[in-house]
Amino acid sequence: MSATVTQSSIPPDYFEEKYRTDIDPWRFRTSPYEKEKYQATLKALTRQRYVRVLEVGCAIGVLSALLAPRCERLIAVDGSATVIEEAKRQDLSNVSFEIAFLPDEFPEGVFDLIVLSEVLYYFNEPDLHRLADKCLRALEPDGEIVLCHWLGETDYPLPGRRASELFAEAVARHRPAQEVLHDDIYRLERLSFPHAVEDAGG
Repeated sequence: MSATVTQSSIPPDYFEEKYRTDIDPWRFRTSPYEKEKYQATLKALTRQRYVRVLEVGCAIGVLSALLAPRCERLIAVDGSATVIEEAKRQDLSNVSFEIAFLPDEFPEGVFDLIVLSEVLYYFNEPDLHRLADKCLRALEPDGEIVLCHWLGETDYPLPGRRASELFAEAVARHRPAQEVLHDDIYRLERLSFPHAVEDAGG
């Protein structure tokens, strides 16, 4: 680990500065790792078509473009204005790219799929629990949540595996069916809710 782990959630200006320096710092467009992970994420989806999807941390919209054919409407959010402007260049008719920094600026409405790819380790535990609660409130009773996170060491508030586990624990009282689909280099899992989320409001 290259630096002391921060105890606060990573702020928006961290990402804004990073994207202004390099619009694709993690090589979303060209990395073989990212390409394989995106395909695995698509395979994790249980339906051919979703009505309303939320993608948290869309960055330049590479995964967004792959999700778009599978949904009627996709709301893709990121905290960086610079990266949202870049994502909009794709001109995807059923995708709304929006600036939003979660958990505070959570989009309104309900979703039958929420995708959180490579984002949970940027939150500290209190904010991650708030995010999990807001996801549950916004999820259709039979909806799905797909999580995907790198398992290597970082100097972010949480390691990938721990962040994924904490999120799953936060929604466990709502009886999700948790399926870990990949657990080497990155963890990919699907949380589905075969029973209605009866007490999503707490």
